[in-house]
Amino acid sequence: MQRESHCLKVSKTNGQKVILLADKLSLREKDLKIEQDRTSIYVPLIRLPSSIEFANFKAQGIAVVIGVRVFQESRGHISNLADVLADRLPPHLLASTPKALDIVGDIAIVEIPPELKTNERLVGEAVMETHRNVKTVLAKAGAVSGTYRLRDYKAVAGESRTATIHKEFGSQFHVDLAKAYFSPRLSYEHMRVASQVQDGETVVDLFSGVGPFAVLIGKSNDTVKIYAIDINPGAFELLKKNILVNRVNTRVITFLGDARLIVHQKLSGVADRVIMNMPESAVEFVDVACEALKREGGVVHFYCFQREPDSVKTVRIRFEDAVEKAGRRVEAIFVKTVRETAPHEHQVVFDATIN
Repeated sequence: MQRESHCLKVSKTNGQKVILLADKLSLREKDLKIEQDRTSIYVPLIRLPSSIEFANFKAQGIAVVIGVRVFQESRGHISNLADVLADRLPPHLLASTPKALDIVGDIAIVEIPPELKTNERLVGEAVMETHRNVKTVLAKAGAVSGTYRLRDYKAVAGESRTATIHKEFGSQFHVDLAKAYFSPRLSYEHMRVASQVQDGETVVDLFSGVGPFAVLIGKSNDTVKIYAIDINPGAFELLKKNILVNRVNTRVITFLGDARLIVHQKLSGVADRVIMNMPESAVEFVDVACEALKREGGVVHFYCFQREPDSVKTVRIRFEDAVEKAGRRVEAIFVKTVRETAPHEHQVVFDATIN
């Protein structure tokens, strides 16, 4: 059986060193097999390393990259739902067993297909058996929708709650899935962007949510200033709590309200870097990002969905046109596919240098 996991990617020449150090730091997921290709080794992780742990690899002169990969489970290990449910469900239903789930803190989120609805408690209990740290299993009960990007959930096993504490790269985030959108699948993106921020930069996070970008940037560099904006009062309260818990309150300044109004009234021309993580409608705010940038320009991290039949090139042209309409110009652009979000749909990020 296969399972998706965060991993460390390293060249084969340093593979053994990384495996030994990952074991020493209790990072390696030993229920999954280490994978390799022609040039690299992929070490599955039980959790993401903290910034201090990550520095251990750098101190040894080892270049590692954090990514996501599908791994084979170790032989003899029963850790997937189909194995656990094999003697509890009729054979014709086993094929419908969910193949993936998200874990936020000690809460597992699973999408249960219609044919398994009457057995959703069995599925939830199997999730708790295969993930010992999980205390609550929530089934998706609708799509992400509305201005606040919220989804309905139904507790199918464990404690009936939606609030938890999620840890990411040595930071901790108070999250309430009923009040604010949060995706653990963006953890690498949070750190990837944070690692690009230079000393003395001013960053505007237009749709901050509970603060994963803002907090990680603030913890990574004590010379920066971050303006974190969100329109959702529930997310805003969690954002303020996370700023205090992670001790970045001297570097992160928060605003509750519509990003367009706040930038126009208070943050016009202040930013070296703008983060736009609202993929469904970010294109409508490209002019806002351009207004927030300093007169000489800066970098915009623009997240969007690419749905077939549109290509990445089509979406890129749409973004560049929006920048030009705002009176700016894209000087350089790096395009990266972040994740698959649905059949024939991907989340994409453009790191765009704009002048």
